[in-house]
Amino acid sequence: MKKNKKLLIFDLDGTLIDSVPDLANSVNYTLEQLNMKSYKEDTIRQWVGNGASTLVKRALSGDIDISLDLDEELFNKALEIFLDYYSKHSCDNTIMYNNVKDTLESLKNKGYILTIVTNKPYDFIKPILKSLGIEDLFSYYIGADSLSVKKPNPEPLLHICKKFGISIEQSVMIGDSKNDILAANSANIESIGVTYGYNYDEDISVYKPTLIIDDFKKLLISL
Repeated sequence: MKKNKKLLIFDLDGTLIDSVPDLANSVNYTLEQLNMKSYKEDTIRQWVGNGASTLVKRALSGDIDISLDLDEELFNKALEIFLDYYSKHSCDNTIMYNNVKDTLESLKNKGYILTIVTNKPYDFIKPILKSLGIEDLFSYYIGADSLSVKKPNPEPLLHICKKFGISIEQSVMIGDSKNDILAANSANIESIGVTYGYNYDEDISVYKPTLIIDDFKKLLISL
């Protein structure tokens, strides 16, 4: 890892926060309203990471592989129920991972620009950051619906680099899943993979991040 970084691009779910309890509750509420089978939190955990629409499609399919004959009308109704419920319950049980807040504060004090690129819909980002007391640490964030594409497409990462006028060589992506690392690799941006979070039971090393850490506070000695 080159020691010249200025811009830090963080994933949100699975990297900074564990939001699965609230996502799972919202999924199961949605399914119950549709008189469909609900699922255990550990099952739903495997479906998180590609945005709300994909999560709802997986829930309706009952599997990480989305059913090819999924009814569009049912999906639209389910997505509406899910988004409405989650908007009111996105911070009930969501927590930060160990050492996240202190580490972010230290990085901010060191002069790094902190940003977020997440596949979560944009409107949910600020309320969650505010609820956890870390909203003011971030200079900018992009959600799944902020641009025409989302991770693993590299464009959201490149968009942030351009916005702040910082080169890709001076930027780094920090995330827990293949979507984060694939986006970084495609953008030629160095990346740090965390070993916790949501990565579909895959080893993050498979996707060849520049560096791998098992504790968020290790960013302080990695950058």
